[in-house]
Amino acid sequence: MKLEVIYEDNHLIAVNKPAGVVVQENDPHLKSLQEAVKLYIKEKYNKPGDVFLGVIHRLDTVVTGLVLFARTSKALVRMNEQFKQREVEKTYLALVRRKPNPMADTLVHYLKKDKKNNRTKLYHEERDGSKRAELYYEYITTANHCFLLKVKPKTGRPHQIRVQLARTITAIVGDVKYGQTKPNSDKSIYLHALGLKFVHPVKKEAITLHAPLPNYGNWKFFKDIEKNILEE
Repeated sequence: MKLEVIYEDNHLIAVNKPAGVVVQENDPHLKSLQEAVKLYIKEKYNKPGDVFLGVIHRLDTVVTGLVLFARTSKALVRMNEQFKQREVEKTYLALVRRKPNPMADTLVHYLKKDKKNNRTKLYHEERDGSKRAELYYEYITTANHCFLLKVKPKTGRPHQIRVQLARTITAIVGDVKYGQTKPNSDKSIYLHALGLKFVHPVKKEAITLHAPLPNYGNWKFFKDIEKNILEE
């Protein structure tokens, strides 16, 4: 697996995940991003034995973009706490086929994971076993019959962005699991983890990371504005 490394130091490493790759191994027949990054570190630094690499957060297999790993147990514990306390600012880009109305809004729902079918159920009121989910979306621009949304999830629930957009606007392009009728040719969906802002767990410096959009399909129409979106 060819890795696109976005950021690297003694404590953290961030990579730009392609579609079709699992973040953490859950099937022995599938190579995970975690294992690929461990191999990269082992070879680059000539490390003997097993390489420590902590999974801080995950992206769905069909989603592209920024994934941050911890290279030390101290960094893992501290970054986990930042995510738990919702101190990490996450920015995604999504493409849909319908212009949202309103153009910007905060969505609050209650989500419950259906593990058997690997789907998330959405409710407008709290149910047994459900968890509160909140995100902010904003319409940015249109190209090639696609509407670009900036999405900032406040919580981090399974399939959160996918199901909340599907139930309030329309399903993300290519996302047949949540309502689209036509899959993308590479089985991806047009959802990309564009950036993360957080405090470095050891250096205590403000860090902003940006994972460039894939250079294919409808993403190509938005490559010239992606960095400006993150800086806004």
